[in-house]
Order: sequence, then C-alpha cells, then structure tokens
Amino acid sequence: MAGEALRAADLPGRGRALLAAREILEGEVILSEPPILLYPSSLASLPAYCSACFRSLPPPPHAPAPCPSCRAAAFCSPACAAASHPRLLCAALSRNLAAAPDAHHEALLFLLSAYSLPDPSLRALLSLSSAPASPSHQPPDTSTLHAMVASLAPPHLQPPAFSPDLTAALLSKDRTNSFSIMEPYRPDVPLELRKTRAYAVYLRASLLNHDCLPNACHFDYADRPGPGNTDIVVRALHGISEGREVCISYFAANWRYADRQRRLLEDYGFRCECDRCQVESKWKFDDDDGNEDGDGDDTMEEEHDREDAGDGGDEGMEQEEGSDGGDEDFPHSFFFVRYLCNREDCYGMLAPLPPLPNGDLSHVFECNACGQLKKEEEDDDEPDAGDSSMVN
Repeated sequence: MAGEALRAADLPGRGRALLAAREILEGEVILSEPPILLYPSSLASLPAYCSACFRSLPPPPHAPAPCPSCRAAAFCSPACAAASHPRLLCAALSRNLAAAPDAHHEALLFLLSAYSLPDPSLRALLSLSSAPASPSHQPPDTSTLHAMVASLAPPHLQPPAFSPDLTAALLSKDRTNSFSIMEPYRPDVPLELRKTRAYAVYLRASLLNHDCLPNACHFDYADRPGPGNTDIVVRALHGISEGREVCISYFAANWRYADRQRRLLEDYGFRCECDRCQVESKWKFDDDDGNEDGDGDDTMEEEHDREDAGDGGDEGMEQEEGSDGGDEDFPHSFFFVRYLCNREDCYGMLAPLPPLPNGDLSHVFECNACGQLKKEEEDDDEPDAGDSSMVN
C-alpha cells in the first residue's frame, strides 16, 4: 500500500508511541529500519560474527582476516572490512579491553560503540527515552565505567562532550531501547541456550509500546544476503485501523500475568492494563506449578528468551470459582491459536507474510523466533521448517 504506515504521537499515560497513519493490512511490513547503533553482545562473540554486519563467520581455516588494528574483530567481506567497526571499541580492544572485569564488559561495549557515533547520531541516541529507576536494577557505577572508557579510548578519539554526565545519560538509554539480534533457531539447541550475537538501537522502533496482545511483531534476518541484514522488520499480525496504536510484546506472549506485570514494572516502570491483563487479573494463579518467573531480554522485548509454558500461555493459571475456562472467561484464546508458534519450546509469534502483489492477503505465517512457515489451514501436528530469508 502507498503512503507512510506509521506516525509518531504523544499518548496520555503512554508517552511517545507509533500510530497507524492509514489502514494497515495484515502481514504488511509497516516498518523496516536500519540501526543507529549496533554493537557486539560480548567479547566472546567477536570470533563468531562479522564485527560490521554481524553475519556468522566461517570457522577456521576459512575465516576472514582479523581487523588489522585490534586483531580481535573480524569481517565477513572486504566491504565490511572497509566499513570497519566502532573506532573507540577498536582502540579499546587494542588496549586489552578483555582485562576489564567481566561484569562491566556489556556496558563497556555499549559505551565504546555509542561514543564512536558521529555527533548527529549521538544526539539522536540521547533523545530516546531513558530507563526508569527500579529497585531491582541497581544503577551502574557510572564513575567507574567512565574511568574505564577514558583509560581504554585514546583522548584524540573521545568526542568533545565526553564526560561522566554524558556517560550516565548514555547508560540510561541502553536497557529500554536495545533489541537483541539472535542466533538463528536450531532444533538441537534449547531456546535458553540460544545466543545473542549483537544489540541494536533503532530510532523509530524504540517508540513501539508494549501490549500483551500485540498487533505487530518484529523480525530480524541477520544472515540474509545483501545489504540491510541488521534492519528491524515490523509486520502487522492483523489489520489495523487508522489511528490505532501499533504495539509489540516486549517478551514471549505465553508469559503468565504475574510475570508480565513484574517484568514491566521492574524494567519499564509501568503496570500493564491492556484488555488481556484486565481479564487475567481476575484469575487465581498457582505458584507451585513449576513455572519460573519470566526473565526475557534486556532490551525491549526479548522475544527469544522463552520460558516453558502451556498451551495458549495460560499454564499455571487457575480461574476464579465459577469459571468454566471457556471463551467467555478468556475471550482472547483465538489470539494464541492463530499467532503463537506451535513448535515445541519456541512460542514465537506467527505473522502473515506480506500481501501478494495483487493485494490478496497471504495465508502463510512466519514465526519470528524459529522461522517456520505454516499455512493457516495446516494441521498443527508437524510444522514445516521455512526459510525466513525469503521475506524482505
């Protein structure tokens, strides 16, 4: 469809948000955006992924030559080698960043990459919302981290505004604005062991708010060929009318009510009052059912850090006396039947493929976690593995 799909708006009680600027079709790609900031998830990930585009690197002896400056990073192609990687990060790797305490590595990777941004991009990053104060998350030791960055980054590479205050401001942007770029799904690797290869910050996608019954979900295609492999791709789960807010889920949709509320309050500073939460808030919960507290991504949604849960996401839920468990008590059950992946230990979101060139809707759904393609009328017995790289 022609025309911009989304527009930014300020919503009372929800802050900045993205609204449908026109009628949106199910499966439509409503946002495709490159990252403003891209950085490795850990020092251990450097030998496995290209430090420019984060595609998987071939194993030795076929691995590309390492970065000539730091010798710790490597690139998948001459083009990525020419693009290089964040200059302060490269300098820090040359100065033995690995010697820093392990607990500080992730924050240092973020700060060194952020401080490498050109001034307009750095200002854009600082314009994003900040992480709320939370008793469950102790604020990082800003002075220690700033001193580490100062010792690892040569003075001539540090931006003019380099200061402890700017370091603190940057750290406040990381937790609630970063998306994980995950290692592709493998059936022989439990989801809890799947690795995050990199983190990315997207300016527009950072405005997407949470809903426990989202109307959109995001995909990444890190290993697809060609440019734009680290772009975030957001597709509509179903039709969205003009003026409606477009939302994603910040974690797996099968999480229990109490776990969702706890995570949202601790990491994002709000209690969810969406339609689903209003229904489930009236239910009783059996805390002895073996489910652990939800613990998803440290970004907006890590939709890949899943916990085991039952069909329809309501395992461990015991409804109030008098409830018969039917659709009257849980009117959103159709959402889980249609949009929750049925592959064991996955529970990703199934979104329709984009509409066909003639405007007809697709009846093939793609999982944003394991990549399976499934026809809508297909039996749930045995999912077919799909090639997620087919979607642009």
